[in-house]
Amino acid sequence: MNRRAIVLFLFLFSLIATSCKTTKKGTSGSPKQSETSKSKSSSGGKQLSGKERVEFEYLFFNSNREKILGNYDLAEISLLQALRIDPNSAATMYELANIYAFKNNKKQALFYSKKAALIDPDNIWYQLLYIDCLKESKQTAEVVSVYQRLLKKYPERIDFYYELANAYLYANKTAEAIKTYDKIEDLTGVTEDASMQKFKIYKATNNFEKALEEIQKLIKAFPKEGKYYGILGEFYQEKGQSEKALAAYNDLLKADPANAYVHLSLAEYYRNQKQNEKAFEEIKIAFKSKDLNIDTKIKILLSYYSITETYTELKADADELCKIIVEVHPDDAKAFSMYGDFLYRDKKLLEARTQYRKAIAIDKEKYLLWSQLLLIESELNDFVSMQRESKEAMELFPNQALPYFFNGAANIQLKNYKEAVAVLNEGKEFVYDDPIVVQFYANIGDAQNQLKNYTASDSAYSKALELDPNNVYVLNNYSYYLSLRNKDLEKAEAMSKKSNEIEPNNSSYQDTYGWILYQMKKYDDAKVWIDKAIDNGGKNNGILLEHYGDVLYKLGETENALKYWMDAKKTGNTTDLIDKKITDKKLYE
Repeated sequence: MNRRAIVLFLFLFSLIATSCKTTKKGTSGSPKQSETSKSKSSSGGKQLSGKERVEFEYLFFNSNREKILGNYDLAEISLLQALRIDPNSAATMYELANIYAFKNNKKQALFYSKKAALIDPDNIWYQLLYIDCLKESKQTAEVVSVYQRLLKKYPERIDFYYELANAYLYANKTAEAIKTYDKIEDLTGVTEDASMQKFKIYKATNNFEKALEEIQKLIKAFPKEGKYYGILGEFYQEKGQSEKALAAYNDLLKADPANAYVHLSLAEYYRNQKQNEKAFEEIKIAFKSKDLNIDTKIKILLSYYSITETYTELKADADELCKIIVEVHPDDAKAFSMYGDFLYRDKKLLEARTQYRKAIAIDKEKYLLWSQLLLIESELNDFVSMQRESKEAMELFPNQALPYFFNGAANIQLKNYKEAVAVLNEGKEFVYDDPIVVQFYANIGDAQNQLKNYTASDSAYSKALELDPNNVYVLNNYSYYLSLRNKDLEKAEAMSKKSNEIEPNNSSYQDTYGWILYQMKKYDDAKVWIDKAIDNGGKNNGILLEHYGDVLYKLGETENALKYWMDAKKTGNTTDLIDKKITDKKLYE
């Protein structure tokens, strides 16, 4: 027997076994399989023959199987075939409507859901699907009608009343919506949901007295619920009745003395009254309360962060609030990171680092905290800490590139060049942004040069320039290291010239260009460029001063050269030949 024949046989056997049983359609749950297999449609259509019934059952249950497997197109085909056998099967239309709704075919979903709802008006699930389809098609009037019919059958369903009220509001029938909320109140007593909806409606329609009545009703029904006093106070403030607003806030303090939120309302009240000192005192009281959640405090601090960019006199207030939040919430990383953000913005790097370290001690899994900490270490030039902390960040976030970059940069500064090359090569595999890749290659080039792996160094610099031909850092370093090796001087001269065109008046770049010209034996030109470098802030750069002495020596100005060599030595940053140059008053290269 083929597969379909076996299935048909099993269905026939099932029909014989259950021929003496009847089923009853439920109204409080989803349609049952037994309901869908009735041989006669709900509309009084034709009686299905045994063969038709078996074929119908096969197609209907097969559609469910395909739907479970995610084959919605095949499920749709089976249901349409089933509908040809029984054109009045509400269950089939319901399932089809669900499939079309899933496919976002609003027209067909509405068509079949409507037919199912009309054929079987007692099935609540059919009605609810029909309502959903009506909403999607923005047929608000019909939504209202269906809910009205449902409420006649299920008058105890409060949720249907709320949905009916929402439909009225969507149709801009506020009077009907209010009557519906009044009906809910008759059935359940005063509730926040109904009263607040009426309050919003009255407020939107400028019915001050009615809006006030709803809030006062809530206060009377729930005298210990502080938020209603707060809403009342804000409402009075909006209407310019400041004395009544203050009275409402004071009533709130009596009803709920520990309520932190009332102090925020009072702060807003005093701010509107231009009493800024009192307003800030109320904010401080709120911040000192653990009942005011930290997320609300963070939002307030974020507003301070923005406003203090313009009104710098408020920075002291922000700092005080930051100190309060870390004291009240010592176990929350957000408190310390927020304080760190303020300190970092104000260039208080050491203090900011302390706060970020405290945040990380509480929550090591926040990558942004680590990246901010490592950035601060780089700005502080604390390469020992940067190396240690970036290594820990690499272990915690092995797929994030920046910790590798910071670790590599720290190792270069600490002269751990092999370690730097290894970690930078590993980290660049996690980079998906060209500008960051360029920095990896640039640092690899620096480290490989120090290891005298010149081929690898040149290759790394070349890759960096392929990605960013105008990167002045790479143009300068690559050209300078070529000049030190007295190699490819024309290439070096072109790159250095370009770096000075992109970023003029940079003493380091001017010195590099001058030194390349020196290597090319263009001593007069070299003197001009290194002179510029000295004038642009290079007076305390030992290497630059030593270079200038070398140029002067080549130009026959021995005494002047000696003077610059001696000045260079005072800086402590020179080549190893400086003492010999000074002692012998002679150039050594």
